[in-house]
Amino acid sequence: MQREPLATFRYEAGNLVEVLEFLKRTRDELRLMRKVRVWTDRFQVFDVNGDCFEVTGVGYIDEHIKPILDAVLTSYNPDSIHNEFAGEYKEFKTGKRHPWAEDRVM
Repeated sequence: MQREPLATFRYEAGNLVEVLEFLKRTRDELRLMRKVRVWTDRFQVFDVNGDCFEVTGVGYIDEHIKPILDAVLTSYNPDSIHNEFAGEYKEFKTGKRHPWAEDRVM
């Protein structure tokens, strides 16, 4: 049984900055983020308790989904995120980290 989102934000063309601000504000209300589900027309981020926030109007077929997924530290393949999918939604884990000294040149 899935719970109703604690908050919802409507994405419209050109308001990517507002979506990122919404996610930044609402992340503090969730516990440790656990996973992300992306449909063709919406995006949800879940915490370890199953609580979630939702952004409607944007999905994995849209180009602006990449910065939204990056904002919540989602582990995904940016080259294949837009590919068609037979399932209802795509699910990814959150919490990606960059390796130590990744930016150093040897």
